[in-house]
Amino acid sequence: MPITIQLVRPAEVDQLLALSRKTFYDAFEHLNNPEDFEAYTSKAFTREQLLSEIENPDSAFYFAVMDGEPVGYIKLNYRNAQAEFRDPAGVEISRIYVHADHQGKKIGNRLLDFAINKATDDKLQYIWLGVWEHNLDAQRFYERNGFVKSGSHEFVVGKDVQTDFLMKRTLA
Repeated sequence: MPITIQLVRPAEVDQLLALSRKTFYDAFEHLNNPEDFEAYTSKAFTREQLLSEIENPDSAFYFAVMDGEPVGYIKLNYRNAQAEFRDPAGVEISRIYVHADHQGKKIGNRLLDFAINKATDDKLQYIWLGVWEHNLDAQRFYERNGFVKSGSHEFVVGKDVQTDFLMKRTLA
């Protein structure tokens, strides 16, 4: 099925909120302490928080759309919106998620390719992301796509201080 990548507009914040919560809960709820998880998601996934991120000129969300419905999304952070580096020569993939019902359809690959192509078109030098140290499948996915581990940083879920590996891909 054809997949299109579309910029998320402020008017689509409710669709983004529903997809963000669903995909994040499916991926990580069962792996975290319920109180910590709720403390994190109750702040990170609110309408107001996502709207402020959509309206940030240094961030951009894109839906992966199939049959007219968003089935995944990616968030790109530039300059001061980046969690680390804040380097105008790089871009951070802050989030990349695909609805569980659509896993295995190469949607994640399409979103990643979109980000890499956009960064290349924008003449950026590298693209990077943080991936949870326990998310081995995601680490392998990024390694297959040319990313290498280049450090780590803390990612706090409630009171639980977790470690994300920083992975980077240099662009030609």
